[in-house]
Amino acid sequence: MECWSNDMNSSPNTPLLYYSIGFLAAAEFHDIAPPVDYSLISPWLVFVMVFVALSLLGLLVWLFTRRRKPALPPKLPREIALEELERIGHAIERMSPYQFSIRVSDILRRYVTQQYGLPATRQTSIEFLTTLAKASPFSADEQSLLEDFLNRCDLIKFARYEATSSDSELLLEEAIRFVKGGQLAAV
Repeated sequence: MECWSNDMNSSPNTPLLYYSIGFLAAAEFHDIAPPVDYSLISPWLVFVMVFVALSLLGLLVWLFTRRRKPALPPKLPREIALEELERIGHAIERMSPYQFSIRVSDILRRYVTQQYGLPATRQTSIEFLTTLAKASPFSADEQSLLEDFLNRCDLIKFARYEATSSDSELLLEEAIRFVKGGQLAAV
């Protein structure tokens, strides 16, 4: 037996039984259940482990980038003195011979103090040369060269000798020769 619906939306040929079966079929389905958590580790623990791993990775990258290069050995007093003499050699024309003699004398005295442990920076030239006459680590040529250098510097500094740039060049050559060990200087 066929039942006809009086519904306006249904077609006149759709049986009522068709609607009832659809209703019964819909009643047998259940709502979708939420996903089941089957993880053995809680989510906060996963976040902590990821944070620690990223922090360690960041620390390693930071340490790698800041890794220090091996320290260079300190320069020897001879190397320091030669560099300073070369630097001041470029300023001969710009400095007065008086200023130049003071600077070159300071460089040479500092070299002698650091290289040989002699009190060249705390003594006058005469006191220093007297000390060297008693016990000197220098050869006779080096001692003569140092005496000549100090006498020239004292002449310019204290006697106010009217020095020229050629006198300054001579002082520089003597200082370089002394620092190099009495060898001829290649200026």
